[in-house]
Amino acid sequence: MDFVQTAPVLGNQYRDDRVLRAYLERALPRAVHASIEGDLDELGAHAAVAWNEARTRMPSEPVLTQWDAWGARIDHVGITPVWQRGAALTARYGLVAAGHETTHGAHARTDQFARVYLHHIASEFYTCPLAMSDGAATALKASGNSALIERALPHLLSRDPATLWLSGQWMTETAGGSDVGDTETIARLDGDGRWWLYGRKWFTSAVVGEMALTLARPEGAPGGADSLALFYLETRDATGRWNGIRIDRLKDKLGTRELPTAELHLDGAYAEPVGEAVHGVRLIAPMLNVTRTWNAVCALATMRRCLALAFDYARRRHAFGRRLIEQPLHRATLAALQAEFEAAFQLVFFVTELLGRVETGASASDDKALLRVLTPLAKLWTGKLAVRIASETCEAFGGAGYIENTGIPQLLRDAQVYPIWEGTTNVLALDVLRALGANGIDGVTRAAGALLGEAGSDRHGVRSALDAARNWLVAHSAHRDALESGARGLALTLARSFAAALLARHAAWAERERGDTHAQAALAIFAAHGLVRLDSSAMDAAAALTDNCAP
Repeated sequence: MDFVQTAPVLGNQYRDDRVLRAYLERALPRAVHASIEGDLDELGAHAAVAWNEARTRMPSEPVLTQWDAWGARIDHVGITPVWQRGAALTARYGLVAAGHETTHGAHARTDQFARVYLHHIASEFYTCPLAMSDGAATALKASGNSALIERALPHLLSRDPATLWLSGQWMTETAGGSDVGDTETIARLDGDGRWWLYGRKWFTSAVVGEMALTLARPEGAPGGADSLALFYLETRDATGRWNGIRIDRLKDKLGTRELPTAELHLDGAYAEPVGEAVHGVRLIAPMLNVTRTWNAVCALATMRRCLALAFDYARRRHAFGRRLIEQPLHRATLAALQAEFEAAFQLVFFVTELLGRVETGASASDDKALLRVLTPLAKLWTGKLAVRIASETCEAFGGAGYIENTGIPQLLRDAQVYPIWEGTTNVLALDVLRALGANGIDGVTRAAGALLGEAGSDRHGVRSALDAARNWLVAHSAHRDALESGARGLALTLARSFAAALLARHAAWAERERGDTHAQAALAIFAAHGLVRLDSSAMDAAAALTDNCAP
């Protein structure tokens, strides 16, 4: 009988995740950890079942039905079965609510994002509108608009699926993209003091939600970002009809295909300003730390899924007389990927700790500035790393990694969204420059030094890497074009160096408290691949290569 290779199988993704379990044991008070462990265990079991079932289930995608049988415009979006169960799971496990509840104080965000990390891959990217809902709740709370807070927050943070709302974040337009200052949506004020929105939104990933926050330019206001206003709208009117919204089509995307991303027109959509009818971009700023953290946590979840599958397969697959996991080069390849993941994990979950402390007023003096730098760093690095690890995972399965119904190619397609959503790598690298311009690099180096002090040593050159970053900044500070052209390398150097300091602190704790040397091994491999990624290429050479290339 012909040999048939057994497929990888996942166990409980909480119990099997050494990195997550050790981190929570170290970072959370014992009582907090004990109170959430039951939910994490259930989410870990659900994640395993969802993967193992997905291999035998036909994939499904959302469907837009624009007209009913009698010719009436209905723009109905049919969602997948997993999405239909999304509200119940969100409410049951507090995937948004847990981050805003006061039960665990400054640890609320770490509690929440541990849940998100376990659930993300099983959710078919239902976590995307959850991220925007979380961001909307955060922005509304920061706005001080009591009427909208009383109206929307109980729904956004509900633990009852019958009353839970999803929020969209409708910013992207064909003219603007990341440059929201080119937004063309117009807000018109009528004689009764009510606002109505008109314009085209190019990407709306939560069109099935009950509300949205969106930018628009009040009619007659000058151009530029400062003249934009932030508006709150509910997607349906009191009769259940669309609120001046027309869905043009659903996007045909590379990945995240279960997620209904739409193009739409606002044609007299009733909306309310969140604050004054100016400076709307400032009002959305509180969203960014939240949605970028969601992006980084979900990128981590993809890395973890990829590695869990690759390791399981390597233990099952025999080639050249022994299991893949026993082949030296394959073992070294997987170990290098695992080390990158472990460093990234420490950085991302440190950001969740900072976010929780800042939001609850429990932060130290430098925490807010540090959060401002580390959030875009974590997002840009994990976005790129998730794509790399997903690509290596396809390769680790050989030909099976290229076959659609193994589920492996989808991991790579879906991973490509992380470097794009909530700011591309270049946009975020420039954001890091702005944060450093406002706060300097000293806060980063002080925080890294404190972490290394807890670790007891700096055997892997973290301080020298941060010194190199400081020297590079000084050397290029007078030449803005050179500074911007090297912003990626600077950002990656800072991300890798700070992550190494965090991993060193965790590794010392794990060895001391648990007798576990896995994290020490991860740190050694991670650091051996280099912390410094500074770009010293000449501006003239870059210009020559790009300006004079043949079309």
